[in-house]
Order: sequence, then structure tokens, then C-alpha cells
Amino acid sequence: MKRIAKFEKVSPQQFAEGWRDCFGSEEGCLDAYESISLPRRATAGSAGYDFSLPIAVSLAPGQTAKIPTGIRARIDDGWVLLIYPRSGLGFRYRLQLNNTVGVIDSDYYASGNEGHIYIKITNDSNEGKTLSL
Repeated sequence: MKRIAKFEKVSPQQFAEGWRDCFGSEEGCLDAYESISLPRRATAGSAGYDFSLPIAVSLAPGQTAKIPTGIRARIDDGWVLLIYPRSGLGFRYRLQLNNTVGVIDSDYYASGNEGHIYIKITNDSNEGKTLSL
């Protein structure tokens, strides 16, 4: 299989900037940065790579969270990274990305924020289930 992208961590400074933007302070930022793991395939037959959140998140029904992943992707020209929620989370909790599908273009890597990938998710459950990630 041809590799068309490589995941990397953003710099600690960029992560701290994103953390402040999302949470208003730097409390917990260093621990979160140290816990970042690069996306990987769970099995040989996985259709894509799994992103892990750098912190534990609980979302009550209707609640939204914006989270800095600490990840950037160096993508070959002509390719794109698409981000979807895991199907089981969408099915059980109606977990949704707020932009439906995250689209990361190959030139985003060189953007002013180091290509830092954020996610914004909502628990759209109407069954009263709190989602813990």
C-alpha cells in the first residue's frame, strides 16, 4: 500500500495556543500534549486511521466540544484527509462532527497554525445518553 500522508505532532507552542483557544487557560495542557498519540490503523483491514483525543471528554445530549488534537498531516499533493466519527459512536450516540466531514487539504500542513487539526463534535442524542470519549 502506498503511503500518501504522514502524521506528526504540532509543536508544544502551537498546541498550547490551540488549547487556550478551546479551554481558556493552559491548565492541563502539558499533560494533554504528552499524551498525544499519532493516528494509527486498529487492524490490518481498517478503512482508516483512528484519532485519539488528548483528554477525556464527556458530552451530555446537545453538548458540543472543540478539541485540539495536537496532530498535523503531511499529505501528498492531489490527496485529502477526510475525518469522520467512528460509525459505532454515530450509531449509538448520534455523535457528529459539526462540519459533517472534516476536510484537510494537502496545503493545510504549511498554514499559519502548523496545520493543527481540530475537531468540533456534538452529542446529538435524543435518548438522554451522555457520551464519554
